[in-house]
Order: sequence, then structure tokens, then C-alpha cells
Amino acid sequence: MRDRLSVFEDRTDAGRQLAGTLSTLETIAEPVICAIPAGGVPPGLEVARALKAPLRMAVVRKVQIPWNPEAGFGAVTWNGRVFLNRPLMAGLDISEAEVNAAIAKARKNVEERIEKFAGGREEPEIEGQDAILIDDGLATGYTMFAAIEAARAGSPRQIVVAVPTGSLHAVNFIARQADLAICLNVRTSHTFAVAQAYERWHNVTDQEVQELLIQARDMRLL
Repeated sequence: MRDRLSVFEDRTDAGRQLAGTLSTLETIAEPVICAIPAGGVPPGLEVARALKAPLRMAVVRKVQIPWNPEAGFGAVTWNGRVFLNRPLMAGLDISEAEVNAAIAKARKNVEERIEKFAGGREEPEIEGQDAILIDDGLATGYTMFAAIEAARAGSPRQIVVAVPTGSLHAVNFIARQADLAICLNVRTSHTFAVAQAYERWHNVTDQEVQELLIQARDMRLL
């Protein structure tokens, strides 16, 4: 799949293909699937279903650049930690007030999502288990980096990152942070968009996440 576009029908298909790879790994013994909402929930549910593993929400929110909310200069995690990309910030000419406002906005969003998607349960409960962190793709990898650092505080046996697609730079960055990194579609071009790996792409809504979580409860994965 290297350097190919439109290799997945949608996030659900991507999750099934990820599950096919993960199910062959003998090094994974007691997995807990930690999906990063919202985009990581559809593939996360498919992996949890295939591995018959519990599904948990790993709530992480990027700290948005004020004039470009699609991009971020850091992330806030489910346990309240803040990670800032200092090298990126140095070139943004962003004021301290703007930084603080962006962090406060991200922190509020994390708190709201924990309440909405995780029933107020902050920690994904991974002590002594294999935490499999899942998102729909890695662009810069910084949000996933924050998730890895937050997960380490939960004392898992190992941290596995599993994503359908990612830029070569981000995959290499994350491979140095996690115990194991799996990416089915690595792309080496200078321009990268997660959406290009999917035939059908849309922003996952809160309602869709809640519907998927109902499915997970029905399957006793929550």
C-alpha cells in the first residue's frame, strides 16, 4: 500500500484491515483498544470487535493555531497534560495570551468529550495490559505523541500505535516513541492529507461516535 491513494473504502474498512494485521501478532497478549475520538473510533471499534478486546476512549485534543484551526501546535490529553510543539511555535509568532486561550479551549473540549464519550471515566484503564492506540491517520504525529506520553502514565505492558495511514515523517517519529508502530499506508510525498487514503471521507460527528459506542456496549466491549 505504500504511496497509494484511496486504499480504504472508509474508516470501518480501514479498521478491519488493521485488525487483520494486529490479529497475527503473537506479541500482543491482553490488548485494550484506545481509540482517539472522533476519527479513531470507527477503526477502533472494528479492531476491538476482531480482537475481542475492550474499547476505551483515549481523549486527546490538538491545541489549535488561532488563524488555522485545522492545524495545531500542541495537544491536551485525557489526564490533563499539555504538550506543546516548541519548534513549531517559534516560527508562528504567537503571543502568550493566544497560547493560553488555545490551551484553555482544548482543555475544555477534552473535558466535554470525556463526559460525553467516556461517561466521565478519565483513564482508559491499561495498567499491565497492551494499550493499542488507534487513530484514522498520522499527519504530523504530534497528537499521537501526546497520547503515547499520557498512556505511559497508566503503566501499560506495552504501547502499540496502529493507524491506517500516515506520512513517512510522522510514522518514523511515532515509531521512536511507541514500543511498536503499525501503519498500513505510508506515504512519502511532501504534501500529505489523511483523507487521501480513503474513498469516502467526512468528519466524524459526536452523534456518530455515540452510535458506535452503543454498538460497542451491545457487544460488551465497553
